[in-house]
Amino acid sequence: MPNYLSNLSIDIGTEPPDYNHTVQLCDDNVGSTSNSSAGTDDVLFNFIAYGVLLNIIGVFGIIGNIISMIILSRPQMRSSINYLLIGLARCDTVLIITSILLFGLPSIYWATGYLFFYNWRIHPIIAPVVYPVAMISQTVSVYLTLVVTLERFVAVCQPLRARSLCTCGRARLYMIIVVIFSILYNITRFWEVAIEQCLHPHNVLVYRVKSSALRNNMVYINVYIHWMYLVFMYGLPFAALAWFNSRIYSQVRRANKERQRLSRLQRKEIGLATMLLCVVVVFVLCNLVALASNFLEAFRFVTIDALVETGNLMVTINSSVNFVIYVIFGEKFKRLFLKLFFPHGLRFCGNTFGGRDSPEQTHDDSFMSINGDHHNSIRPLHRINTSYVKSGKCSIRSHQCGRKAQSARIQRSSPSVPCVYYPARDSRGSWEHTSTTNF
Repeated sequence: MPNYLSNLSIDIGTEPPDYNHTVQLCDDNVGSTSNSSAGTDDVLFNFIAYGVLLNIIGVFGIIGNIISMIILSRPQMRSSINYLLIGLARCDTVLIITSILLFGLPSIYWATGYLFFYNWRIHPIIAPVVYPVAMISQTVSVYLTLVVTLERFVAVCQPLRARSLCTCGRARLYMIIVVIFSILYNITRFWEVAIEQCLHPHNVLVYRVKSSALRNNMVYINVYIHWMYLVFMYGLPFAALAWFNSRIYSQVRRANKERQRLSRLQRKEIGLATMLLCVVVVFVLCNLVALASNFLEAFRFVTIDALVETGNLMVTINSSVNFVIYVIFGEKFKRLFLKLFFPHGLRFCGNTFGGRDSPEQTHDDSFMSINGDHHNSIRPLHRINTSYVKSGKCSIRSHQCGRKAQSARIQRSSPSVPCVYYPARDSRGSWEHTSTTNF
């Protein structure tokens, strides 16, 4: 989120001014920064980008991320990849909230004059803390996306190693490492903010945020703000994402050519890899504008406000759209979403989708991998069709049928254990049935 400090002006008090020392006048040009059309256009663009689009998209993104966390945390969805996606949804939610607090709500005041209390009472108090938290969340989001890609690379391209690497315990460890690294990398952000006094036009002594001495240090700017930010936030992650996803894409294309020979579970794994490829593509596209803005600021010493605002908006969009991708590509995710939030089905154009009585809700054709203290094993969860139980072979001996159906229901309703995808080859060189990642 570049150039936050240079554009922020806040007030944290309403006490009478102290005339024993000289204070600067602070501007409060609500509605228009100047009489020129250029100034009016800047305010209008800022209001549309931040006050309208960022706030609306951010609210829907928060709702979508909360729904994603609820669905991915269900027992039948437990897996290493879903554990990482839950962490990604959490940090994306924090990033959206900080974007609304730093950019969305203040832009409404500067364009319309509304939210005076927030702009001059709440915003100044939280800004010095929210800004570093926003940077930490952005770093976590970048590297969790990289970890998700690495997990898929191992599962698809190195399946024999997935048994030991793609577990919920490992996923938890990776997440902790990413969070610690993000905090340490952005720890200096807490010392980039300084507050100075100024006199509000309403004859009130106020405060505004400015760059600290550390933030104005040229060595700090060149080394940390420019070079390290470009390398650690764009260079290394983007290069790694490009390499890993190119390998995954090649494997997906190779699998699609032999799609008729793949089992149903293998096709589901290819679909999951395709979904995460889409997540990465959206991530890269949404961060290109911010990359261009930082590149211009670092090497051309040019700051284009419209480009900065567009970059911040695109970063917020990236944190808000993953739920839509999950619904489009994740069949099991979509079924659980309809079952949890539309139990009677969702009617659209005269058709009903989902619902508790939908046949697709009564089947679980996934394979589970048990992540215990010993070696992982695979066992199938057999499909149970209630109509077959009532009128099929079991109808001859109803009491035996009842015991079988009850046993099957107990097996299906038991909490799912963490599963790992690792396609293996049998003695003839073909892929055996593998455990699904439950998406």
